[in-house]
Amino acid sequence: MQKTQINFLRGWPAPELLPAAQLAAACQRVLRADEPALYTPVLEYGADEGYAPLRRGLAGWLARHYRLAPDPSRLCITGGASQNLACILQSFSDAVATRAVWAVAPVYHLAVPIFRDAGFGAGRVRATPEDDDGVDVDALESKIQALEREEKGKDFGKPTKLSHPKRKFYRHLIYVVPTCANPSGKSMPFARREALVKLARKYDALIICDDVYDFLQWPLHGPVTVERPPEMSLPRLCDIDLAMPRADDDPRGFGHTVSNGSFSKISGPGVRTGWAEASPAFVAGLASTGSTRSGGAPSQLCAAMLADMVDSGELERNIDQVLRPALQRRHRLLLDAVHKRLAPHGITARESSLTGGASFGGYFLWLELRTGFSADLVAHVASEEENVIIGYGNMFAVQEEGEEAKAVFDDHFRLCFSWLPEEELEEGIQRLEKVLVRMEQNKEQYKALEKSVVGKKDMKQHV
Repeated sequence: MQKTQINFLRGWPAPELLPAAQLAAACQRVLRADEPALYTPVLEYGADEGYAPLRRGLAGWLARHYRLAPDPSRLCITGGASQNLACILQSFSDAVATRAVWAVAPVYHLAVPIFRDAGFGAGRVRATPEDDDGVDVDALESKIQALEREEKGKDFGKPTKLSHPKRKFYRHLIYVVPTCANPSGKSMPFARREALVKLARKYDALIICDDVYDFLQWPLHGPVTVERPPEMSLPRLCDIDLAMPRADDDPRGFGHTVSNGSFSKISGPGVRTGWAEASPAFVAGLASTGSTRSGGAPSQLCAAMLADMVDSGELERNIDQVLRPALQRRHRLLLDAVHKRLAPHGITARESSLTGGASFGGYFLWLELRTGFSADLVAHVASEEENVIIGYGNMFAVQEEGEEAKAVFDDHFRLCFSWLPEEELEEGIQRLEKVLVRMEQNKEQYKALEKSVVGKKDMKQHV
């Protein structure tokens, strides 16, 4: 009889962490049938920049968290981080004028198809590496310089898109998750963030930041508290960029960063609502994206519900009293199980998100294998023999179109601790230990299997 599946790949919030009651109550308040003045604006088309009360509420909340002055003109409401990534590409990139997309690898792999859908095909989405502090800025600059030298003097033709008075086409795009990265869990320290912004300004690059885990951080030791140490509220790259004087080659003030925020991880993916924060000029250009102009900002009803939760403090309370403590507990359960059962077999895990820090965040553990077997093989055997699904490392490599999978992260795999019931976190690690023991005891058998397994997987869950 096959064992019940334990899925460490799925990067969803657990059902018991979804604030269904709070969302239902907010919906009742914004859709009171006896008050047309309340429900009419949220059921009609909305402003291109998004629901004004949510922009105001978000501006205040974000300002408190990041220690800024609130400014709603820097914000627009989106249909979530993935949908907004596509809108950013529609409005601020061009398949000819934009020479490359630099994806920090290991990368959130489902972002790569969004770049390809925007016209960045073979050779145009390029990997750039991490070190212990996140994106290696020196390595990225070397790669950009090499591409600039290679393309110097070449004529690639005119942009495929018409120019727009509220937009520009950046020469380079840089995609990064600065805080609690997916999959590595790393957070970039301030100095690294500042260096990356300066590099973007130097090479006419737009840094697209997936800032979706910033609110989901907790201490490694001790209880979760409302007060957060500085390492849990590091400035976003957009804050650093906007604090600098306007660049000489940026007369319209678009800036070189955009923060892509989302309610998916802090209220529920189904609300399909997020926000973008950047310079007012950039936000105005993003809000004029054709699909937005056609129907107004997406998620108008959900935006009204979330505005109610933000203004009442209910969303913050749920994050601090439910989400962060639950994720802290799940992270500790999984990490303890890894130390106890997998570490003796040569598997290690990063302990904190910030190098030398005392906190962790996000949804994932990024584990390193030192067993002599590839993560692809371990994932295959775990699935076939124990019905345990894990994210094998090469899933998070940036593969060039039409080429065979490279063994870039052959010695890593990712485990998600946000989705499974707590008891299954420990059981899943017990099953993985059994897999490793069998593989160690039957090395020749599994080595023979490895040749037919590597590079042939197709994991399609939303992660």
